[in-house]
Amino acid sequence: MYLTISKRFEFSASHRYYVPSWDEEANRTFFARRTGGPHGYGNNFTLFAVFHGDIDRDDGMVINVTTIKQRVNEILADRYDHKFLNADSPPFNEIPPTPENIAAVLMRDLTRAFDGERATPVVCHVMESPETGATAYADGMIERHYWLEFSAARKTMSPHLSDEGNRNLFGPAFGLHGHGYRLRVTLRGEVDGTYGLIRPPHDTDMYLGAIPKELDHRYLNDEVAGMKDRPMTTECLAQYIFEQLEPRLPVNRVRLHENSYFFAEYHAGRKSCLGVESRFHAAHRLHSPALDDATNREVYGKCNNPAGHGHLYRLETTIGGELDERSGTLYPLDRAIGSIDDVLQRWDYKHLDEDTQDFTDRPSTAENMIVALWPRLQSALDNRVVRARLWETPNNRFTLRADRS
Repeated sequence: MYLTISKRFEFSASHRYYVPSWDEEANRTFFARRTGGPHGYGNNFTLFAVFHGDIDRDDGMVINVTTIKQRVNEILADRYDHKFLNADSPPFNEIPPTPENIAAVLMRDLTRAFDGERATPVVCHVMESPETGATAYADGMIERHYWLEFSAARKTMSPHLSDEGNRNLFGPAFGLHGHGYRLRVTLRGEVDGTYGLIRPPHDTDMYLGAIPKELDHRYLNDEVAGMKDRPMTTECLAQYIFEQLEPRLPVNRVRLHENSYFFAEYHAGRKSCLGVESRFHAAHRLHSPALDDATNREVYGKCNNPAGHGHLYRLETTIGGELDERSGTLYPLDRAIGSIDDVLQRWDYKHLDEDTQDFTDRPSTAENMIVALWPRLQSALDNRVVRARLWETPNNRFTLRADRS
């Protein structure tokens, strides 16, 4: 298993997509309005700094979040926040501050800042806007993400099943209904050394723009020719979108959100995933029996409050496997939701340290929580879980994967 902790940050900066060796007309022809004017334009960036390491047996943490916060905020204040990146933040005076380049440079900054720490920076994810961002990995791999939206009507069904079979499997979803879909497309590949993108803007605008043009405000069962002979499920729709893009772009995966608590993914290599989001309310106190009272207060700060404190936790459970070709489903959604809810019942509306037996000998850190949840989720979901993510707050996320992929 592979455990990571992710800390969310925000910074405000101006920038422009601009290649210094090109003239103004060439930049504007290539980047269009992303070139902006000579003084740049603004974005509120979001950074997710991701770390991997072992859980310390005494304090129950991979790395203290306070350490992450202090060091990353120093980097942002010095080089990124309230800066005009092209002028104030080398090397962006020489390379375009595209999301790919910003993520890669920040990854290098994080690696230097945390050299020698017990946890290692492994991923740097930068959102330029709610519509686009990029991810840089410690091994040098780069990804670019694009978010799209479309609304469509459908009947969830399989042409390989009878009406009765469809009704039994899909319930009310077999009736005509609609969704506001949110789609994330992830490209993976080499970043061009001159213009700083995995693919030119013209290509991504054209090929990604074709997806909502085909699907938006359509009755998917009847009006999308490529879906007529296959099951109309979210899993199959994600696969169809991937297949439309794969010949044209270096797409690695797509994620299709049908609503706020359910999504389907389709990856290169014919790998499908289904994700379910759940929530639970719990209180706890961060306090380790291996540390004295003074050290507990120093390590955990306000989280060591003797009376405790609480969170509305958010859990994202992702199930992997192959689609059932007959039904077009990966795993029964209602069964997944019910099984996850059953697992969380033992913690929901509880004080984790006082009302459960799970943390009598270890602190109830989010790291220890996700490790405790993992075998229960696997047991409840037929050992199909490939990823579990626990949000303690909107800024702090803890992820356990079956492997590093």
